[in-house]
Amino acid sequence: MAAEPAPTRPLNLRERKKLRTRAEIRKVTYRLAAEQGWDAVTIERIATAAEVSPSTVVRYFPVREDIVLTDEKDAVLAARLLARPAAEPPLESLRAILLDAVRTALTEEPAETRLRARLMVEIPAVRARLTETTAETAQMLARALAERTGRDADDLEVRVFTAAVLGALREATVFWAERGQADDLVPLLDRTVDTLRDGLSL
Repeated sequence: MAAEPAPTRPLNLRERKKLRTRAEIRKVTYRLAAEQGWDAVTIERIATAAEVSPSTVVRYFPVREDIVLTDEKDAVLAARLLARPAAEPPLESLRAILLDAVRTALTEEPAETRLRARLMVEIPAVRARLTETTAETAQMLARALAERTGRDADDLEVRVFTAAVLGALREATVFWAERGQADDLVPLLDRTVDTLRDGLSL
């Protein structure tokens, strides 16, 4: 039987305000990047557009690239991973939760999702930071996967496996963006997981 994610307490007023501020900073950053290009999007311009101080932007996002690369969904992914059927192979569990997250992003935030992928290809600093944030997400999912499989939280095989899956999906997203985002991303990611499962045919 699948484990149920732990209930979360309601957010207090201060926490809700912080989330709204983070969301507004992200929103204006995407708009400015689409209109002016990433290099022109300074902390000062983001702060002005979001009607906050530059120090507030830096407090929420010490690394500018994180504005377009991070969100609050990692904890949700971990909970969904823990809730997958207990007998399901780990690769299929990761396929299910990660592809569903991408599918949701393309439906709910299509412009932002496509812009993020384009910046990954065009801006070296964004791509470099993506590698770091992907590693952080992999560590978090590895802990959840270790819990599901009864392994140690710092198990080498779990860490390598999870990092490999996320790294492969990141590379597939870059592949998609390099080719003008012409194909459907989710089937490409599904194909990527198949390649991890089946290996490279000769």
